[in-house]
Amino acid sequence: MILGTVLGLIIFGGIGEFSKSQKANSLGQVKYLIGVSYPNLNGPWQLQMNKEIKNEIARHDDTRVIFTDAAQNDEQQVQDIHSLMSYGIDLLIVSVDNASTLTPVISEVYKKIPVIVLGRGVKGYDYTLYIGSDNQLNGNMAAKEAIRLLGNKRGQIIEVEGNKESLQAEERSKGFRETIQRESKHSIIETINGNWLKDRAEDELKNLLKSGVKPDLIYAHNDAMALGAYQALKQLKIEGIKIIGTDGLNEESGGLRLVKQGIIDATYITPTGGTSAVQYAIDILHKVPGLPKKIILRNHEVTKSNVDSYLTEGDNSSIPFIKKKERKIKLGFAQVGSESEWRLANTDSIISAAKEAGVELILKNADYSQKKQMDIIRDFIKQKVDVIAFSPKTEDGWEEVLMEAKNAGIPIILSDREINVEDQTMWTSFIGSDFVEEGRRAGKWLVSDSKLTTTPLHIIEIEGTANSAPAVDRKQGFNEIIQQNSKFQLLQSYSGDFTLDQGKKWMKQALKTYGTEIDVVYAHNDDMALGAIKAIEDYGLKPGVDIKIISIDATIKAFNSLKLGKMNFTVECNPLLGPQLMKAVKDLENGIEIPQKIITAEETFDQKQSKKEFSRRAY
Repeated sequence: MILGTVLGLIIFGGIGEFSKSQKANSLGQVKYLIGVSYPNLNGPWQLQMNKEIKNEIARHDDTRVIFTDAAQNDEQQVQDIHSLMSYGIDLLIVSVDNASTLTPVISEVYKKIPVIVLGRGVKGYDYTLYIGSDNQLNGNMAAKEAIRLLGNKRGQIIEVEGNKESLQAEERSKGFRETIQRESKHSIIETINGNWLKDRAEDELKNLLKSGVKPDLIYAHNDAMALGAYQALKQLKIEGIKIIGTDGLNEESGGLRLVKQGIIDATYITPTGGTSAVQYAIDILHKVPGLPKKIILRNHEVTKSNVDSYLTEGDNSSIPFIKKKERKIKLGFAQVGSESEWRLANTDSIISAAKEAGVELILKNADYSQKKQMDIIRDFIKQKVDVIAFSPKTEDGWEEVLMEAKNAGIPIILSDREINVEDQTMWTSFIGSDFVEEGRRAGKWLVSDSKLTTTPLHIIEIEGTANSAPAVDRKQGFNEIIQQNSKFQLLQSYSGDFTLDQGKKWMKQALKTYGTEIDVVYAHNDDMALGAIKAIEDYGLKPGVDIKIISIDATIKAFNSLKLGKMNFTVECNPLLGPQLMKAVKDLENGIEIPQKIITAEETFDQKQSKKEFSRRAY
């Protein structure tokens, strides 16, 4: 720890007394001090992250960085973070291996200063910003390539996993295994732990192969372990085994060069996010409003067929960009409807942000019809707009129209809701909420509120539009939590289509069926919750007292119900996506690859908290 800290001071501040008043260089004074905590700095991916952070921080005269390297010791990293806090850092950037050990200390730091979790995640939401890849999707992509490489024969696969306590390893494994089991007859015969290290992966695999195990393919969670697998095979003179890695660095022994040399068959470029971390850190320290909660960077698949383009300047052929134009950028937005207060606020945000950004906006409303929404998108294609954005009514059925947009070279941005398509290059970016986490937060509040209750609690769920992303995910997240305790019993789920009238209708039906047996209503949005409140009052019961009301959106009408004691808890779903959408459009105009997903920052509110927030609520 001491060595790591001193090293950071040598590079960026000199040894001796260190303070924020110390000059960063001849151009200015140190205003901000950032601490960077690594689990280790002996792997190429972490070294690349460190390089990016150093290069970007050098562009900011008033900011210094202290680095620590825990040398793959979890307890040492905890001590490193305490040490950084003692130096008076203004912001912490942290990458973790062991999420279980590091989550508590990061949660504590988050109560005092901003925290950016970089590359490898922690449990929960106690951080300012997460920047990383979609590791489950990464595993899913690797599985599809494994299926292609193995062909029709029933192949045997060895998985070489990273640190067992790392969420990154857990998610990559989940994505890989689920896809292999769902889409093939191949089998994963063994899993070995390489702990992200080349030498360990090599030794563990050699021991396994010597026992007589004969794989057809090896999937390693990073390229270092993939190289270790290759060396183990080479030493044992075993040929014909396919190898898939992940990281895709363009350096000596990096994944790109391993693919080029035929050492491995595929890798997946997973950006470290080092540059973005510093850029967002500066924005956080300068209190820039409207910053996201999560930035999910895009993965790129690299095989023998496209490796040369990545080795030169990077291959952006799968990601469309806007060609420079002298006129204003033209954005076509296909709004799903005006079904709720949330949607009206969302539309207003898009209109005002486009005006402020100087973007020509063509906004059309699909009146909650998927067919009409598709017709609007096709009309945008005919008009040759520069970008198309839309909030999809449902998850499925978009392949044909999005392929038309892709063939026309028009980037697609998903706003608020995600879609389910096989080809992820059909859309460029998603800007919106983490709906699963919203459901989890609703469930966690119920668990906390009822922790002294031992009798069964009977729940009515009023879902959003069937097969829409928020309805599917909010249900999943809520169920994840309540299914952990048998006292929570779901009586019935109804589809309320996100409208007040439908919420009232189905709550009336629930009361007719179950009456006073109902203890809790969980509604997927505020409008349905408000409808349920009216039905409960009409029935002669007190909402918020006789029946607890949990909702999602946190609109001003929900805040009013919280103040009146008719609602108990609401989870924020931020509709003000306009500024982030316009930033993405401008980045595309400037040839900048935008993140695959931009997840908004959101809060939760109970009756007490709503009184403080009510006067500041903008929607």
